[in-house]
Amino acid sequence: MSFQIILGSASMARRKILAEMGYEFTIMTADIDEKSIRMDKPEELVMVLAEAKADAIISRLQSTSQPDEDAHATLLITADTVVVYEGITREKPSSKEEAWNFIKGYSGGQAAVIGSVFVTNLKTGKRKGGCCRAEVYFHIIPEEIIDSLRRELHSMSLGV
Repeated sequence: MSFQIILGSASMARRKILAEMGYEFTIMTADIDEKSIRMDKPEELVMVLAEAKADAIISRLQSTSQPDEDAHATLLITADTVVVYEGITREKPSSKEEAWNFIKGYSGGQAAVIGSVFVTNLKTGKRKGGCCRAEVYFHIIPEEIIDSLRRELHSMSLGV
């Protein structure tokens, strides 16, 4: 079956994965207020956010295009990831300083990374999603590495 892919994410890592697999794809990002969507469990949060991103992109696509019965199937892939550290759900850092503080705080600690992927077939309307949890254990991160990461964070854009 021939299909097109829309990656509903600005994530460089997600782009790289699809590109390394040899897929051609279009990138569209959802313009949603992620902070307005809250759930008690991080596993529920990443699923609801990935679905909300899909809904926003689908709404935008429907408002700008006419249905084409002969169109190839298009798969829309959206995702979300959070980190749970010391019982607190951390989302994408809101600043470079917050990102640096997250990294510094992980030294010698443990965190859970929870990610979701949500795939929608835009031709059939079928949708499927799932999430997974990975436990991450950090060694003590030497101060010189933390300082190096801080300099690197200050020289790059986090999209914030």
